[in-house]
Amino acid sequence: MTFRLLVVPGIVIDRWRQTWAERRPSVPLSLVQVAAADAQQLLGTDGDAALLRLPVDRDKQHAIPLYTETAVVLAHRDHVLHAADELTLQELTDLGEPLLRPLDDVLSWDSPPSSAQRPQTTEAAVEWVAAEVGLLVVPQSLARLYHRKDVQYKPVTDGPSSTVALAWPIDGHSDLVEEMIGIVRGRTANSTRGKEPARGGASRPARRSR
Repeated sequence: MTFRLLVVPGIVIDRWRQTWAERRPSVPLSLVQVAAADAQQLLGTDGDAALLRLPVDRDKQHAIPLYTETAVVLAHRDHVLHAADELTLQELTDLGEPLLRPLDDVLSWDSPPSSAQRPQTTEAAVEWVAAEVGLLVVPQSLARLYHRKDVQYKPVTDGPSSTVALAWPIDGHSDLVEEMIGIVRGRTANSTRGKEPARGGASRPARRSR
């Protein structure tokens, strides 16, 4: 038996993987890397649970928010915006440069930037930033994932959010899913809470990453 965990780009699970190995040594944890846009569709067929970004279809999946990521803006390392410690969306707009929005954008925009240039992927958009075609706002974890020497990033104080969550199919709850819930929530191995049945959508407030 193997527990299959879908993982979207940017999410680091080293500490959770180690804890799983300690608590469930007889059940290998299989990590399945998937695109953010495909995670929900593959959940239940290719994965028993998923670490993904909200939202999810609540008619099909339960989800527990884990943390909310800081938004950052990527620009060529020589760009003038790097003179500031942090920026606002209005300050980015005032620069008069296009804000790229890739087709696989994972941010929850209140008012998405209007741009005629929409790269196919976030990785491709970073290439465009390096070529000084425009600016790119992403969760900080993706900025780190696609790090390159000619591109740097700065926090966007009022940027759109991206919340990472553990999700599983409504009809796919099991002891192994419950074990993973306990691990990502930081429960100890002997915690009685780890034996409680999961409640769809129940969660403690997500915390914002820094």
